[in-house]
Amino acid sequence: MTNSTAGSGGSTEEVLARHWRDFQAGDVESILKDYAPEAMVITPNGTRKGVAEIRAAFTTMFTDIMPAKSSASKLEKQVVEGEVAFIVWTGSSDKYKISFATDTFLVRGGKIVAQTFAPVMEKK
Repeated sequence: MTNSTAGSGGSTEEVLARHWRDFQAGDVESILKDYAPEAMVITPNGTRKGVAEIRAAFTTMFTDIMPAKSSASKLEKQVVEGEVAFIVWTGSSDKYKISFATDTFLVRGGKIVAQTFAPVMEKK
């Protein structure tokens, strides 16, 4: 199913593809362009609200957990239904092994307005 939103960010599939590409590159600023200003990311460790808090979470991810130069991730599954996207992925870096991670995104007007993230991680 395709989401043909009128926003400049594109369809749900386009936003998700860009998000995954930028995540693999560790490009925080490009990732943040796909979030609405009032977006929230819900994780087992709490909820991040707004772009500033989301930036801090991604900065920690790419500094402490999955530094771009030492990490690799693989998209295992992707499902898109209208405004909702669901992914399952795995990854590893010099610091952590992520044997399972899942994200769900709500995309409106070409922007991520809500996301959930839950990983199974072990420190190396």
